[in-house]
Amino acid sequence: MSDTGSNTHRVIQGGMVVDGLGNEPFAADIVIADDRIVAVGANAATEHPAAERIDASGLTIMPGLIDSHCHVSFDEVNSNDELFFHRREGLSAVIAARNAQRVLSAGVTSIMDADSLYEIGVDLRDAIEAGITLGPRMSVGGNALFTSVGGTAGRLVPDAGLIGYGRVVTSREGIVQEVRRQAKIGVDWIKVHVTGLIPRQNIRGELQVWNYDELRLVVDTAHELGLPVVGHCRGASSIRDCALAGFDLILHATYMDEEALTAVIDRKVPIGPTFTFQANLLEFGQQIGASPELREVFRLEIAESAAMLKQAYDAGVPLLSGTESGFSITPYGEWHYRELEVFVKELDMTPLQAIKAATSDNAHAMKMSGEIGAVAAGYLADLLLVRGDVSRDVCVLADKANIEAIYLAGQPVNLPPLPERRDPPGWRVGHYGNAILTQAVAKQR
Repeated sequence: MSDTGSNTHRVIQGGMVVDGLGNEPFAADIVIADDRIVAVGANAATEHPAAERIDASGLTIMPGLIDSHCHVSFDEVNSNDELFFHRREGLSAVIAARNAQRVLSAGVTSIMDADSLYEIGVDLRDAIEAGITLGPRMSVGGNALFTSVGGTAGRLVPDAGLIGYGRVVTSREGIVQEVRRQAKIGVDWIKVHVTGLIPRQNIRGELQVWNYDELRLVVDTAHELGLPVVGHCRGASSIRDCALAGFDLILHATYMDEEALTAVIDRKVPIGPTFTFQANLLEFGQQIGASPELREVFRLEIAESAAMLKQAYDAGVPLLSGTESGFSITPYGEWHYRELEVFVKELDMTPLQAIKAATSDNAHAMKMSGEIGAVAAGYLADLLLVRGDVSRDVCVLADKANIEAIYLAGQPVNLPPLPERRDPPGWRVGHYGNAILTQAVAKQR
């Protein structure tokens, strides 16, 4: 496919193409006109005039990465206490814009940020699209919908109202009103925190805190307004009910049973496992002082869920790559390749399958399927030029020095190095120390 009538600006030639569609790498030239790819082929460079030619000899040309689970406003938070009570709205917005640039610098040209502090994601997306600040493409939600049982923050969540990134809804009328309010401010997704943690719970994973009828009400209201719905689910019944209710994406989807697996497979509901957080804490938790007990919890979550997720994938359920970047264990610009590595190691994907999960399949999270995530004619020219063979080793992407160039909408991304920063006053939770000073502790010196 080509468009000889377009104003061709640049040709990338001499590289090996990993197209993001799962095909084997092939040698080809890439012709870009304005913001789109207009031709991909062995002779494309000679068939199209160009104002600029880029030599990609020895490089891999691939789509820009898409991260379907990012929290760009959280700023590498250490705890829910810090997230809920130590973040200021104006500073959060300014720092989120900086964090978006850190994400882009790692070759991530698109992110889904399904819930954000103060609904900053909506304004940041609009600022990026307007050219006010530089950052990746964004699809965003507003406040995540909670019930009064809460989410993973337990008793920090109030019985009603707003806390951090969550809005507690207490009635059917409240559910409808909140979905409609978020539609009015311009969200791309509605997010529901379907599961949470409570004291003394006796189930694996998290407790389902929404019933099926409530979930169906969210979906019906959102879909009437043209909005898809994404759910945070760590537990079998929640996954089943979200699939049956018509959710468009399920995050985590751990601790599935056969009934939940069947529901997901029957409806081909995309899943974003987001194992990066668990994998980082498991492998590197000792370096940051995480307890062995917590590391074991996350080891089991991966081990017990991988088989079910693999069955879903083998049955045609798309698995999408997301890293939950925004926590202290998943800082921005550092681990966006990591989910691909976990997919290869734990879910037996090939590197090309994992790349597809982070590119063309992941376009679903951006509501841009068929528009981004592939090196193919007609797609937006979000591209990476990478030193190394990602088709054999996805960890090539771990070293940002291997990313020779980033193109967003056909334009080269030239980000100056960001200066070192400090935290504003009160931004982090303060501690007197890491232990209780009993007399026994005092005598240890």
